[in-house]
Formats: sequence, structure tokens, C-alpha cells
Amino acid sequence: MKQGLSLRVSQHLALTPQLQQSIRLLQLSTLELGQEVDQMLDDNPFLERCADEAERESFGLASTDVPVSQSDREAEVAIYSVADYQDSAKVKTENDSEDTNFQADDSPSWDGDGSVSLAPDDSEWGGEARAHGNNLSGDDETDATELARNHESLQSYLHRQALALRLSAEDRAALHFLIESLNDDGYLEDELVELARGLVTEDLVQVDDLVHHFTVALHLLQSLEPIGVGARNLAQCLSLQLKAIQNDLDSDIDLDAVDVALRICAQPMDLLARRDIKHLVPLCGAPDAAVRAAITLIGRLEPKPGRRFVDVERNIVVPDVLVVKVGGGTQPKFQVRLNPEVMPRLRVHDIYANALKGHKAGGSEAANMQALHQRLQEARWFIKNIQQRFDTILRVSAAIVERQKSFFTHGELAMRPLVLREIADELGLHESTISRVTTAKYMSTPFGTFELKYFFGSGLGTEAGGNASSTAVRALIKQFVAAESPKKPLSDNQISDMLKEQGIECARRTVAKYREGLRIAPASLRKSL
Repeated sequence: MKQGLSLRVSQHLALTPQLQQSIRLLQLSTLELGQEVDQMLDDNPFLERCADEAERESFGLASTDVPVSQSDREAEVAIYSVADYQDSAKVKTENDSEDTNFQADDSPSWDGDGSVSLAPDDSEWGGEARAHGNNLSGDDETDATELARNHESLQSYLHRQALALRLSAEDRAALHFLIESLNDDGYLEDELVELARGLVTEDLVQVDDLVHHFTVALHLLQSLEPIGVGARNLAQCLSLQLKAIQNDLDSDIDLDAVDVALRICAQPMDLLARRDIKHLVPLCGAPDAAVRAAITLIGRLEPKPGRRFVDVERNIVVPDVLVVKVGGGTQPKFQVRLNPEVMPRLRVHDIYANALKGHKAGGSEAANMQALHQRLQEARWFIKNIQQRFDTILRVSAAIVERQKSFFTHGELAMRPLVLREIADELGLHESTISRVTTAKYMSTPFGTFELKYFFGSGLGTEAGGNASSTAVRALIKQFVAAESPKKPLSDNQISDMLKEQGIECARRTVAKYREGLRIAPASLRKSL
């Protein structure tokens, strides 16, 4: 092998820690941003939350509605264009086999002019924002986190009922075990023998004894509220609820319909799902009208008894942007502003920053002082990047409102087709930046709170040569279905023809796609029996 020296020319993209943080903050949701802020407050001693009214910054809430200067636009484009370039191309040369993904130094450096946009006292921005807040008003209102904390699970609800039963220690333990084995829907999916073998695998006598206790406990479990809990499948769940109706002396439901419904539940469930009355009539030995009445009764039962106990994550959607109608007349105007509830009030700790500035160290302390200066600069950049995030959100939101004025005046039927490229070209940003801004960010409008992505949609051709927004077409489909006759629901072909009468070219398959997206059942399942 011959040794030698060679010179290679290559290109690669490098992201500084400041730029990485700016991009990460831009794509975070409001909840994730709050977690990021809390984490930074814990990690960085130079950063603090400002609880009192502080002097407003030059880039604070007072100037958020002011048009962005050309110099600020160029700076923002420079910040995001490096990251967005990765989404459109990978830079590589013929002689360079190294990966060109974004790279940063192993030891992040926060050096730079992150403080140039800050006032000398490093005070907070967004002075109208509160440190913490929610959309509940009044001191006596219950906090959302407290509501979630007080949520009772299905298992807890069943355990409370089990306390009222007089059981032996073995049966009580078996009932407790079965309750804990239920899934979120309230079903017991595992076989009793399998559950027993999971506890004692060797002694067959103990397995049989456990199965006996489980069988007793299962009957007790299925007698608890909500009715249908502990069922092995859907048919048994519905049957348990129907039998409870039969045993209810105060019920005014026709017992003949209950009897036919029980016979239907004994048949394959796919016949019930398809409402196949033609096959159910001979199988159940009941007339057509009785089968229809029984299916209607079954439709009022709860197929998932544990549904209302599922502890879904209760995140309250707090809008990032507020759109308020100002003025009246035929041409109303809309004001777009940031929601102060979601804007953190942060500042650099003055005492620590001044102490660090006035302290000079040499020798062994120089390295420690350098690390502290890095943390101080990191705090300044964090404040600046948060400000950059909200400014970008505000600019994009204002552009969306300008393009969708008809929606804010007349509702979703007046929505116009809009794609990310239109907003990107108008603001001089990359499409991926617009995508980051519009993901998990919400806007409060006169018609409700919507994700920013809601205002984007493809266009369908019209007879007049224009385009109709897919969002408006979905609204029309929803309107048609709401006004249809329950006995003669509209088919997808009929909806397609109705849209053509409105001048919108929409194929049957497109109608079916939009209908499924709206979670509207097919015509056969919407038909009233």
C-alpha cells in the first residue's frame, strides 16, 4: 500500500445549536412548548419566569401586529432556509462519501449576538402574558388538571361495587383479578383456564380450583354496573344488556322485541352489522317488522361498556392565535393577534447576569466562567428563539386570514382552495416551514377553534372554470346528509349528482372518500328501519 496526501473538496450543511433550537421550537405544539420552557427553567439558572409586569420589549406584544421590516424578513429566511434545504435536496460531491445530514459540534457553542435584540436589562417579552394560565375563568372554577386527576377508571368503579358484596377471601381475590384483567372496552378477552395457568402452571388441581373461583367471580362481575362488563365478546355483551331489560319490571320496552333481539344476538354478528333482514327473518323465526324493531332496540345498546371510563388524555386546546372581527358593514375586517395565554414571560436573571459580568477569573476558574457565559448566552438565545417562533406563527396566520376572508364571514361553505406553496411564496419562506408552523397550532375564529392546517385544502373543478375547496365540498356533503330523508338516504352517486348541480365536478369515489373522512356511514346503514 502506497501512502500519500490528497486534497478533497466537499460540501456539508451544519446547524448551530441556536438554529437547531429555533427549528425545534417552531414545530412544537403549545403543550410541548410549555414543557420545553419548564425544562429550560430547571436546567438554566440564568433564565427565570417573570411574574410581575415588566418593561415591554421592542419586539414584544406591542409590535406583533406591525408589518415585518425587510431586514427582519431576510434574517428569518436565513434562519430557516438552511434547515429547509434538507427537505428539498441532499448536498453531496463525487469525491465525498461522508453523510451530509445536519451536524453540530460535540460541545454546543451558544456564542453570538443573541442579545442584540434584547434590552440592556434582558427583561421579558410579551408583557401581557401570564406565567401560567388556562381557559377557565374565575377563581372558583375547577382546574383542568384537577378534573383529569379525579377521573375514575372502570376498575376503580367496579372495585367500589365489589366492596358491597359478601364474598369469601378466595372469591374476592378472584373477582379482583378479573376486574384488573378487563380491557379498556370492559371485555374479558382471556380464557379463564389461561388466566389460571398464568398463576399456577404446575398443579392441575390448583388450576381447576382457580377456574372454579374465576367462574363464580365472572358471574358476579357480569352482574355489576355498567351492564355488559366482563363479556367475552360483542354478542354476549349485548345479550347481558337485553337480559337486564327483561328482568327490569319497570321497563316499558316491548318484551317481544327483546326476545327477538336475543335471538338475533345468537346469530353471526356480521348479519347484524349488515342489517341483513332477509337472512335474519328465517333464522330468528320472527316476522320482518319484529326483526326491524329488534335491530332498532339493539342499536340503542352500548357495545363498549367501558367506553365512558377510558382515561383519555384531557388536553384542552388553547388557541395560539386569536381572530377577532372588528367593524361592521358588508366588508368586515378581522384582527389577528397572538394569544397572550400561551406566550411565556421569560427573562434573564438580572442578579446572576450582573454578577457574572462583574466577576473576572483566571487560571483554573477560567473554564468554569466560560461555561457560565455559555449558559447565559443560551438563555438569551432561548428567549430570542421563542419570540421568533411566535412572530412566524403570527405572520403565517395573518396570511391565512387574508386568503380565507370568505370563511371568516360566511363559514366553511365559503372556504377557498389553498395550498402551502401560496403562503410560502407570499412570505418568502419554504413550504416545510409553513408545514411546521401549521402543525398542532390552533386559531380561534368566530366559528370555533381550528388547527391552522384546516384552512388548507385542494381544489375541485367547477363548471365556471374555477375551483372549489375540498373543505367546502365536505361541508356540502355533510349538509346534504343532514337534510336527507331517514327512510331514503342519499347514495354516493346521488350526492355526486347533487354536487354537479351545484357546478362542482366530484366523482362518486371522491364523494365516498370525503364521506368516510367525515365518519358518515354508507346509505344502507343510515337507512331508518
